[in-house]
Amino acid sequence: MSRIPLFHTGYDRIPQPDIRDGRKNADFGQGFYLSGDKEFSKRWARERKGSSTYLNYYELETDGLNIKTFSRDAEWFGYIYANRSGQPDELAGYDVIVGPIANDTIYDTWGITTSGLLKGNRRWGCCLSDRSMCRQS
Repeated sequence: MSRIPLFHTGYDRIPQPDIRDGRKNADFGQGFYLSGDKEFSKRWARERKGSSTYLNYYELETDGLNIKTFSRDAEWFGYIYANRSGQPDELAGYDVIVGPIANDTIYDTWGITTSGLLKGNRRWGCCLSDRSMCRQS
């Protein structure tokens, strides 16, 4: 039996997460977003005047789950871009999707990389947050 600790910080205590409550156009599609990093989860929460934040703790039993794990690469970038663009989720058959989050410059980066100004590894380096690769030589 394999269990992993997970955290979610928000304005409510959430004893039973429901993946249907999540935004459909989020990085990894509609779902309940968690982190295995307690400190990251605490930093992610935005303070709201007059509201408390709660660190929710869960343990996920992973045996028998269909898990897709992304690295920060072209496949990851394409998946996030498709989800943020409202395209159908091609990985809806997975139970869990794991990977790094993207920043909010993803649309600008997509424009740069599809314009033809950058080629090959420079193009994907720009997508993968190596901003030094986004400049033309």
